[in-house]
Amino acid sequence: MSATMLQVAEGLLALPGAKHLPHTYKDPISNLPTLPEAQVSDISIPIIDLEALHGPRRSDIVKQLGQACQHRGFFACLAVVSDDLEQQLCLSQHATVLAVKNHGIPRTTVSNIFDTTREFFHLPKEERMKFYTPDPNSDIRLMNAYKDEVANVFVARESLKFHCHPVADYVNKWPTNPPSFRKYAAEYLTNVRRVEITLLGAISESLGLERDYIEKKLGGHYASLNYYGACEQSDLELTYGVRAHTDPTIITILLQDDVPGLQVLSEGKWMDVNPIPGTVVVHVGDLLQAISNHKFKSLLHQAMVNCEKERMSIASYCYPSSDAMIGPPKKLIDNDHPAVYKDFTFGEFSEQMWKVITFTDTRLDSFKCSTA
Repeated sequence: MSATMLQVAEGLLALPGAKHLPHTYKDPISNLPTLPEAQVSDISIPIIDLEALHGPRRSDIVKQLGQACQHRGFFACLAVVSDDLEQQLCLSQHATVLAVKNHGIPRTTVSNIFDTTREFFHLPKEERMKFYTPDPNSDIRLMNAYKDEVANVFVARESLKFHCHPVADYVNKWPTNPPSFRKYAAEYLTNVRRVEITLLGAISESLGLERDYIEKKLGGHYASLNYYGACEQSDLELTYGVRAHTDPTIITILLQDDVPGLQVLSEGKWMDVNPIPGTVVVHVGDLLQAISNHKFKSLLHQAMVNCEKERMSIASYCYPSSDAMIGPPKKLIDNDHPAVYKDFTFGEFSEQMWKVITFTDTRLDSFKCSTA
C-alpha cells in the first residue's frame, strides 16, 4: 500500500466518534461538480403490500411496481406500517419513491443489523484495517475515503463490502468481531434475498415477461455496510458522502437508518429522501434499464454527510452471472419500440464499468444500438 493510500485510509478509519473530517477529505467548493441544488422533499410515498402479490390483487401490484420503475427509477419497501402512518402515505403524481409494506424483514432483524454495523465501525482502526485491501475482486473488502479523480472530490464514506450469496459459501469470511456480526448479517441478507426474488418476479411480469425471466439471470449478491461520520457544519459543503451515480446492478436494496442523507434526482432537482423506520429503498440499476429496453430508468442518487449524527446504511446489490446475456428480449422489441441496447454479457459490462465512470454515469452508452 502506498504512503498516500495509507494516509487516506487511516484518515477515514479514525472517523468514528470524530467531529471534524480529516483535512485530506475536504475539497474546495470550486472543485465540486455542478449539480442541481437540493430541495427539501415533501414526498407522498405510495404503499404497496407485497403480500398482495400472492392474492387476487397481484396484477394491480405488478402494475404499480412497473409504473414506479418507469417513471421514477426507484421505490421503497416498508416493513411495518402503523395505521396512522398508512393514512399519511399515498400514491400521488409527484411521488418520487414507492413504499411496500409486509416485505417480510422482521423489525428485530433490521435493528440487529444496524447494531452490529455500528459496533463494527466503532472498533479500533487496527481491527477494521484487517479487512482493507486494494484488490477489487476480494470476497470481502474494507473501502476507505478516496479521491474521486473524475469528479475531483473526496468521498467521505467507509464501507465493508462482501459477497453474501449463497450465505453458506461466504459467511466464514466475514468478521468475527463483533461476535454478533455473522449471525445478524446472515439473517438480514437471507431475508433480503427473498425480497429480491419476489420483487424481480413482479418486475418481470410488469414488462410482460415470464415471472422468472430476470431471476434466471441472477448470479452474485454483494452487500455493503456503509458508515458516514458526523462532521462540523463548516465541513458539510466540502465533501460528499457518495457522489451522484447510478447503480451498475439489476436492482439495489438499500436499508437506511434514521439519519437523513440520501438524495435522488427528480424532475431536475435533488430531493432529500427522509428515512422511514423499517424501510428499504429499491433502486433500478443500469442492467434493468437495459433489460427493459430503456423503459425503466436507472436514477441518479447521491449521499451527503450529516453535521449532527453519524449515518449508516446497508446496501444489497443484485447482479447477474458473468455469462448472463443482458439486453432487451425480443418480446419488448417491435417497429414502434426498436432495440435501444445490443445484447451483451455481464462480464463485458463489468469491463466497461471500470473504464467509464463519471458523475453522470454513461456506462451503458457503449452498448447502445447505432440506430438508438
